[in-house]
Amino acid sequence: MPFIRSDEAVVHEIHGGRFVSYVRPDTGSRDLAAWRVEIPAAMVGPTHTISDEETFYVLSGRLRLTIDGESAELRAGDAAVAPAGSELAVANTTDQPAHMWVTTRVGLTAKLADGNTITPPWAH
Repeated sequence: MPFIRSDEAVVHEIHGGRFVSYVRPDTGSRDLAAWRVEIPAAMVGPTHTISDEETFYVLSGRLRLTIDGESAELRAGDAAVAPAGSELAVANTTDQPAHMWVTTRVGLTAKLADGNTITPPWAH
């Protein structure tokens, strides 16, 4: 099925963010996962190391992405790429929510700074 309707999206909430999953194996994708993440005002996500490359596109608001120690303030229309194995952090330092579209390979895992590994359900 090549078309995914908004009512087929699955919502997951973790670390203060809201992940709305669209593209995943049970909606017809073999290789890619894609979701919209809603990042509340003043939210700082945990630093984590990703197993697979991820791409980011800011839909609204402003976010600070840090990839392997290099940070940039991104605004709506800006994009970024985090290579597999990189350390990643996302922060919304504003008083307004932000939204971002993220794409990666199916099967992504993330290792947190405390050594725990999470398997995000929106990437499987």
